Amino acid sequence: MRLAFPMYAGLAVMIVAAACGPKAAAPPPAPTVNQDSIDAARRAEQEAAAREQARRDSIARAQQESERVRRQREADSLAALGSAGEAVRAMIARAVHFDFDQANVRAGEDAGILDEKVSILQANPGLTIEVAGHADERGSDEYNLALGNRRAIAAKQYLTTRGIDASRVSTRSMGEEQPVDPGHTEDAWARNRRGEFTVTGGGGTLRRP
Repeated sequence: MRLAFPMYAGLAVMIVAAACGPKAAAPPPAPTVNQDSIDAARRAEQEAAAREQARRDSIARAQQESERVRRQREADSLAALGSAGEAVRAMIARAVHFDFDQANVRAGEDAGILDEKVSILQANPGLTIEVAGHADERGSDEYNLALGNRRAIAAKQYLTTRGIDASRVSTRSMGEEQPVDPGHTEDAWARNRRGEFTVTGGGGTLRRP
């Protein structure tokens, strides 16, 4: 009996020790939410989005301004070309005049007018023109038609001898049928003895020489 008690006591101690063995580790505490960090991250995202939108807006404005400038320059260029075209047409339309019963091109102003037309034709390779010869009222209809024709041909020859292709200059005679001055004086007849020039092709966009 004396030996049995200690044995029972030791067994009880062992049972109690087993029951009170090592305890399981406690789970870590759940992380706490840092609202300040979340708010800061959101502000950073918003600021980045605002900067990107500002960059896109700046690019769009620059593109719009570039397009506006391009269109303005195009409009200015077209206006300049239109103005230049009208000036060139006026230069082409300048008539040359002839002495009484003559068909030769006069030196001085008339030759200068034809030289101007040579420059215009050279600057506008697609341009074609017509020369119409006119006479004053003196002489028969047949004679004046022939004289007007000789005057138109003389103007054409002046141009072709200076390098203008003959196919670009056509001629016709109006005789005395279309006077610019209906008077019956020397001054009126002098104005009516002329060669007139009109554009027949390639006159859409004319450039100054």
